[in-house]
Amino acid sequence: MADNKTQPTDVSVTDFIANVEHPTRKADAIELDRIFREVSGFKPRMWGPTIVGYGSYHYVYDSGREGDMCATGFSPRKSNLSLYIMPGYQEFGHMLDRLGKHKLGKACLYINKLADVDTDVLREIIRAGLDDLDSRWPVKPS
Repeated sequence: MADNKTQPTDVSVTDFIANVEHPTRKADAIELDRIFREVSGFKPRMWGPTIVGYGSYHYVYDSGREGDMCATGFSPRKSNLSLYIMPGYQEFGHMLDRLGKHKLGKACLYINKLADVDTDVLREIIRAGLDDLDSRWPVKPS
């Protein structure tokens, strides 16, 4: 069975964020790092070349596939900020309705810039995601 392509690395999170080219995206990444550290209580670690992750968990699917992944995190991509809430947002409609301008993927929340959303609601979503994930697979520091 293939390993998860997204693996933790030893790249410095500070250096990664410092090298984000777009000034608004960089400022938002700095603020997101602060928010994720505060809410999760975890120090960040790079997962793959572009994901700033907080905490980790080991999953085992019914199919037998298993691996490790960051528990939550974000990536300051060129087109938007991608926020990762594992295993997804299925039960968070009541919070998402209050968040502000966003789009959803399977386990990704896409926002153009932090100014478009209510960061207090974002904190609620991050916390709820971590609690939901921990009820399925134990979350630990990465």
